[in-house]
Amino acid sequence: MKQYILPSLKLTLVMIILCAVLYPMLISGVAKLSPGAGKGETVEVDGKVVGYKLIGQSFTADKYFWGRPSAVNYNAAGSAGSNKAASNPDYIQTVKDRIDSFLIHNPGIKKNEIPAEMVTASGSGLDPDISVKSALVQVKRIAATRQLSEDLLRNLITANSISSFVAPEKVNVLKLNIALDKLK
Repeated sequence: MKQYILPSLKLTLVMIILCAVLYPMLISGVAKLSPGAGKGETVEVDGKVVGYKLIGQSFTADKYFWGRPSAVNYNAAGSAGSNKAASNPDYIQTVKDRIDSFLIHNPGIKKNEIPAEMVTASGSGLDPDISVKSALVQVKRIAATRQLSEDLLRNLITANSISSFVAPEKVNVLKLNIALDKLK
């Protein structure tokens, strides 16, 4: 038994140094080379940080495009989904409440026209993007609130949409709302 203790202690010490010291230092070094130097890519307006490129924010005013709901209230420190099954009564009620709220704020939209992503939280709860369809379904509300033409808003969505080879077309909600504020 004694013959195994010393090698076990040595292996434990080596793994502590590897996993608790060297690996975190390596990851921190790599992060410093990334955009934002490991602190996240900030979005600035007039020299002031207004948010982060890859973290969703809560927009609830009718004059703004809304993003996906968040199960963690957009808290990046606690990224998570709701972990409730689609059959969970609490989850079903939450989604129904979101649908009702969306319909109240977007008159003229039918229930079946609401994209699912506008009433369900993502797995991370922090998605900064919505589909172009989700942005377009909000155009009437924003046009009426801001007294802008719907065509102008559709063009703004198109100008701010991001497409890639592997993912459907999407729009960063924060950047879209910044562009929206710059219209007036």
